[in-house]
Amino acid sequence: MLKMTATKKAAMDRLSTENGIIEALAIDQRGALKKMIHALGVEPTEQHIIDFKTMVSQELTPFASAILLDPEYGIPAAEARDPKSGLLLAYEKTGYDASTPGRLPDLLEDWSVVRLLENGADAIKFLLYYDANEPMEINHLKHVFIERLGSECFAEDIPFYLELVSYDAQITDASSSEYAKIKPEKVIKMMREFSKPEYKVDVLKVEVPVNMNYVEGIGKEPAVYSRKEALSYFKQQSDATHLPFIFLSAGVTAKMFQDTLEFAKEAGSTFNGVLCGRATWKNGVAPFIESGEKAGRNWLRTEGKEHIQQLNEVVERTASSWHDKVEIVH
Repeated sequence: MLKMTATKKAAMDRLSTENGIIEALAIDQRGALKKMIHALGVEPTEQHIIDFKTMVSQELTPFASAILLDPEYGIPAAEARDPKSGLLLAYEKTGYDASTPGRLPDLLEDWSVVRLLENGADAIKFLLYYDANEPMEINHLKHVFIERLGSECFAEDIPFYLELVSYDAQITDASSSEYAKIKPEKVIKMMREFSKPEYKVDVLKVEVPVNMNYVEGIGKEPAVYSRKEALSYFKQQSDATHLPFIFLSAGVTAKMFQDTLEFAKEAGSTFNGVLCGRATWKNGVAPFIESGEKAGRNWLRTEGKEHIQQLNEVVERTASSWHDKVEIVH
């Protein structure tokens, strides 16, 4: 059971449905969004990024319990969100320094938890790349870093959402069958590690433990896991933490993400919602860039709205309430 102050519980409530389910929209992408625009043959500008995020916030937050944004480009979008939608702000620099081993984490230099709070944050989100099999000297640095960050959030009495993304230092293609074989162990190990009390994490934002493209009878690739094995990994992941945890969409299609949540429910996973990004809005980038704001809004009001409403229906049917995992302390 996670112990939580009344102040923190109130912030968690602002980010969730009344039933304690997190139906959050993520658009804290910076580098990834620039790449999407660049792929359309357009050089992305700061204004492109700000305007797209603001438009997504205006059109989709009426259907989201919260929105995750970055303070670099996302403050106008935060101000434009639906009043009933909570706000998570990202605290990490986008990407990582590929010239240094270990994908070491880094904070935005001109922000602090206090400053993010002053800009309306109900919670702080930080992304950590983690390979349980990296040399201990690398993972020690990450452990100390997250302890420090957890203490900063604890001092300000604000929820700390830790996003964990697994990788392998030796396998460059995370979508390969080679990586799919070792992914479950990596995901489960990092869930267990960052559930320890010294990190002061309130919510884990995590990948599903398997690559669904390699599940027998579901994916299009030659199977790496039987259906039974895949279900077992989802249950092991859930059992690896006592903390509330939510799934990220990792850029898969809206349909695949919805099917994955149904699969997690079948496995007995007690996940507490989603923080879904590109699966909801990525197909809206092209109309916005190629045909302008009106076309972008039209896409969001039709297909984008349909994506998020369909996802909400699935989440409400499959997710568990985080209320059952939290105890209020005074």
